[in-house]
Amino acid sequence: MGGSYIGGMASDDTFLRRAVAVLTAFRADDDALGAAELARRSGLPRSTAHRIALDLVEAGLLERQGTRVRLGLKLFEIGQRVPRQRVLRDAAVPYMSDLREATRQTVHLAVLEGTEVVYVEILGSPGGPKLPSKVGGRLPAHVTGVGKAILAFSPPDAVQAVLDAGLVKASERSVTAPGLLARELATIGREGVAYDREESGRGIVCAASPVLGPDGLAVGALSVSGWSNRLRPAAVAPAVHTAALTLSRTLGQRQGAGAP
Repeated sequence: MGGSYIGGMASDDTFLRRAVAVLTAFRADDDALGAAELARRSGLPRSTAHRIALDLVEAGLLERQGTRVRLGLKLFEIGQRVPRQRVLRDAAVPYMSDLREATRQTVHLAVLEGTEVVYVEILGSPGGPKLPSKVGGRLPAHVTGVGKAILAFSPPDAVQAVLDAGLVKASERSVTAPGLLARELATIGREGVAYDREESGRGIVCAASPVLGPDGLAVGALSVSGWSNRLRPAAVAPAVHTAALTLSRTLGQRQGAGAP
């Protein structure tokens, strides 16, 4: 593997778009991908996907694993510098630790990115379920507790974008009817708590609550997740809601004090 594709055959703008297509071809549960799978997921010709992958390896954004490639550590390092993510995560971790201690369950912090949630931090619990979420991973917003909590406190165009994208199924219990989702979001807006009742994966449940900015719109969400036969979401909902409200106040105070 070698050679560069940055110059000559494609403009910088074209290369950048294709490089993004290759990088975003990776899913949360992927380890390494070969050229054929990269091409299929990115929609690029196999030779093009292969050449771009080589350049990304040279840049440290991808790493070799035999004849395949995986996301590189440099991507993680860059991601940790995103201001919104860093400030939110740093403020949230103490509250997440308290939630995990109080509930003995897995605690998530997520933000909305388009029609999906991106997991910023996850504090796992020993003996907890193998969850479909990973730090930096994505799931459709409408099948997750954190996603619904954020959508319920987001501008109407954010909700409409999710509806326009189509409500795909992640499990047999995922809500795919726009009317049902709209009614659920209205309830969440009144109560401040959202639930995932095996909608993101069989046997997994959670209670989630939005983290709000000074304008009353969600900047993220916290959740507590666990096995459906071990966790009663309604029982942990008050603790999740309290933690999210307290985190919201903490962020508001930092913004008011001019913290970066």
